Amino acid sequence: MISIIVPAYNAARTLPACLAALQRQTQLPDEIIVVDDGSQDQTAQVARAYGVQLLEQPHQGPAVARNLGIHQASGDIILLTDADCEPEPAWVAEMTRPFSDPRVAGGKGSYRTHQQERVARLAQCEFEERYDLLERLETIDFIDTYAAAFRTSVLRESGGFDPAFSQANNEDVDLSYRLAKKGLKLVFNRQAVVYHRHPATWGAYLRLKIKRGYWRMMAYRLHPGKAVRDSYTPQLLKAQLALMYLVLGLAGLAFVLPPLGWGAVAALIVLCFSAIPFIRRAIQQDNALRIPALVFIVVRALAFAIGVAGGTMGMFFFRPTLPRKRER
Repeated sequence: MISIIVPAYNAARTLPACLAALQRQTQLPDEIIVVDDGSQDQTAQVARAYGVQLLEQPHQGPAVARNLGIHQASGDIILLTDADCEPEPAWVAEMTRPFSDPRVAGGKGSYRTHQQERVARLAQCEFEERYDLLERLETIDFIDTYAAAFRTSVLRESGGFDPAFSQANNEDVDLSYRLAKKGLKLVFNRQAVVYHRHPATWGAYLRLKIKRGYWRMMAYRLHPGKAVRDSYTPQLLKAQLALMYLVLGLAGLAFVLPPLGWGAVAALIVLCFSAIPFIRRAIQQDNALRIPALVFIVVRALAFAIGVAGGTMGMFFFRPTLPRKRER
């Protein structure tokens, strides 16, 4: 049996498309559960109109909402997606296909977008870059909940998602790292597609990546070894982050020692050269993305630099809810 869980908070605008897509799957699930996380809009009414199972709770965040759904689900396999996603018709079939292998404990699908805004198209290029990394691996350690599948027993035995991740941010990363640490087999299927609306403006993208950087540090606090390497994060991205810190540090010191300004310029130039692989990928779509792709890499490095710096301070105050053994 297959259960689909969709956490939703003030999702009345996007939830109809999500549920309609789930109800026209080539392989229909046995149940669709919407968990209304204390919405102030018409989310609950939308869920009722589509005839799906509705669970309601006070606003506590997506981790708690998913855990409620996991507790109530009757399926042997649980699929997760978000209220702002529209799965392709074959999504359920593709998400469950890897489970014919009894060793598979969980799986991850992929994003696509119909958007034409330059920032959104570049965000999609960023995802494609990550998917290329995942496809080279037999097992992965990173499953995003926009397109996720797990054996129900695995989720329940692991304790589910940690409510200490109060936002929709890296709670799935923490769970993935915990499952991978147990030696469970997690896989990637690029053909299990959901459509999504990525940030369409520079400001929206900058804010998103600042939050990503902040909450990733919470995950690294609990799984310090993953800060060195995981299956999803390109090592070049970490080098670009270091270069951005060098740019900012030398630029700040240049107010005291002006010659250091040239060092900041040199570090920025190296950062720009590091964007060449991404630029090549972007111009395969559209040659007009050449300059925006360069700006994209610089903005991404700046956003992560801000987020990681804030997260480095915040991680000392972060307290996980689930019981854990300390990692070394």
